[in-house]
Amino acid sequence: MAIATINPATGVTEREFEAHTEEEVDTCIGEAVAAFEALRTSTFAERAAWMHKAADLLDADVEEAALMLTTEMGKTLAQARAEVHKSAKTMRFYADNAEAFLQGRTIEEPSRMNASGAYTRYEAIGPVLAVMPWNYPIWQVIRFAAPALMAGNTGLLKHASNVPQAALYLDTLFERGGFPTGSFRALLIPAARVERVVRDPRVVAATLTGSEPAGRSLASIAGSEVKHVVLELGGSDPFIVLPSADLEAAVATAVTSRTTNNGQACINAKRFIVHEQVHDQFVARFTEAMAALRVGDPTAETTDVGPLATSSGRDDLVELVDDAVAKGATATTGGTVPSGDGWFYPPTVITGVTPSMRLYAEEAFGPVATVFKVSGVEEALAVANDTTFGLSSAVWTNDSAEEEAVIDGLVAGAVFVNGMSISYPELPFGGTKDSGIGRELSVEGIREFVSLKSVWRA
Repeated sequence: MAIATINPATGVTEREFEAHTEEEVDTCIGEAVAAFEALRTSTFAERAAWMHKAADLLDADVEEAALMLTTEMGKTLAQARAEVHKSAKTMRFYADNAEAFLQGRTIEEPSRMNASGAYTRYEAIGPVLAVMPWNYPIWQVIRFAAPALMAGNTGLLKHASNVPQAALYLDTLFERGGFPTGSFRALLIPAARVERVVRDPRVVAATLTGSEPAGRSLASIAGSEVKHVVLELGGSDPFIVLPSADLEAAVATAVTSRTTNNGQACINAKRFIVHEQVHDQFVARFTEAMAALRVGDPTAETTDVGPLATSSGRDDLVELVDDAVAKGATATTGGTVPSGDGWFYPPTVITGVTPSMRLYAEEAFGPVATVFKVSGVEEALAVANDTTFGLSSAVWTNDSAEEEAVIDGLVAGAVFVNGMSISYPELPFGGTKDSGIGRELSVEGIREFVSLKSVWRA
């Protein structure tokens, strides 16, 4: 895949970039190593001041950065601005909390270990490689970079090849804030050259957000080098609606949760599992609301849903929907590729999906919702858990017994009650099963890439 900005609203290649040579990659890794020696001895207060400055710069760049995101991957300007501000907020969160999060603990009654004192401490480990996707070009990177840098590590970024301008913007952001030169470096390389970077002895760990095959590949390589990894590999999140739910609120949230980021988010609700008592009402209202969304130019403030980020992504989505319809499913709205330029696909609702259809098991990365009718909580959980993924989930109910049963029964990294799955810097983020290993964000996220040292004193 070429390293290029291809506007998904038009299909026009706007800028192309040369891949870094092996010598340039070696230079970047060397800079990260040198910066680590400076960063690991800096204080939390110093790093916090630099991170706050970088966050201020990001906020100040919001219009320029938002247009860049919209141009490179097609999200609406409103959502691009929100991504920028959320990223800056998370940078400040770690600037303000990193020191507390990385406080070791004093061992009580050390005399039991024949010691006068004992304690633990967290220490930075060195340059960490981040392999990141295109769907949130700044946010996905910041949720790794902010805690990594605040812990005293340095970062190397292999970004998706269709968002090179975002990668280059991030390459300079932290140094503009005051971090030592080389603290964060973007590597413009194709996926085929990631293995060499992972195996470089100067790179101590890796993290990846992306597809399951990509995660398995990275984990295999890192495992052979005995290097730690964190993986976030997508999801097919269930959205359960039970009879006691506020149906109007549930429908409105369902629309937002399925179409945010043009339907291209790992924690978009994708499978809507609705109790038979409210199923028909839900489908009618959901269909009407999805059909009313305005699809078009993502730079227009009135647009609700922009294009898919890549032509191949739209092709994949078309194949999933066409397969389901050919095998008996019904598209209550959407389901047809519009004419014209760009990689647009309409908000689509599919009912009657069965296990024989690819859409039942595969993640639909675009504004396509599947609706299932169930007879009760037990069946809802069976359908919800009948997937290889386990990232996040949502349940809509005003019955406390149902709520507890669903929270207990869902196999997922998170459960949102009467709300939409979303990431917050305060909450750990990650999944179970094929959705990945490890956690990002919150205290757990910053502790992924540090070493825990025990100290014993006679």
